[in-house]
Amino acid sequence: MIRELTWLPAVLKNAGLKVAPVDGWEERGSTMGTVLGVLCHHTAGPKAGNMPSLNTLLKGTKKVPGPLAQLGLGRDGTFYIVAAGRCNHAGSGIWKGVTNGNTHFIGIEAENTGLANDFPWPEVQMDAYCRGVAAILKHIGKDASFCAGHKEYRLPKGFKTDPDFDMDAFRKRVTDILNSDASPVLIPNEEETNNGTPGRKTIRRGDQGELVRLIQVKLGLTMDGVFGPKTEAVVRQFQRDHQLVPDGIVGPKSWKVFDAVPAAHPQPA
Repeated sequence: MIRELTWLPAVLKNAGLKVAPVDGWEERGSTMGTVLGVLCHHTAGPKAGNMPSLNTLLKGTKKVPGPLAQLGLGRDGTFYIVAAGRCNHAGSGIWKGVTNGNTHFIGIEAENTGLANDFPWPEVQMDAYCRGVAAILKHIGKDASFCAGHKEYRLPKGFKTDPDFDMDAFRKRVTDILNSDASPVLIPNEEETNNGTPGRKTIRRGDQGELVRLIQVKLGLTMDGVFGPKTEAVVRQFQRDHQLVPDGIVGPKSWKVFDAVPAAHPQPA
């Protein structure tokens, strides 16, 4: 069954953010109530990797079944769309009079250990966090006061410590974004061409087709035409090797570099 929050990818993309839908996200989660705000979390996951806690968000833990949040936020500022329905992220607590956070708050689990070894947070991730929250609040018609940290919502007080940054300063940044007249810088949907004809589209996790196969040929991957987690991981490494932003998204800059490298020998299907 398709769940209620199918608007999430478009709202985030329209804010100029990087979005990576996770297979099955539209049907993941249970029935969601009216969205009244956002709860911010950190994963307390591993130090290495962009979004190493993604599988935990999907499947849950021994104590709490998944999905554990609608959104995961990688260290590079990519929002992973985990679920379009209700998720188990809030627990018992209260914020703005709301006591059922799982039903009424969208949960964002941002990748961070929550320890001194992962602080301060990467600015690219913090900027995306603020802009993502602002985009959601604008969509639901709420101000920044309807964004809370898990540590602020959860009872008894002091039971949770996430996220480990100053929430008042965070809300101030969100408010500034909501009050700004500046238009977001959008990720190009396709390459620009000299003759005005459409160029190759920007490819990201969840896409399928011939352009994905072309990428897989260049990377020496099995040519199944599906941009899944393995293809994304190898794209990220390719981008690192060629001094590109390792966001796992093949846009105009990455296409230009792909054009300049020979095809690797593809693995048998």
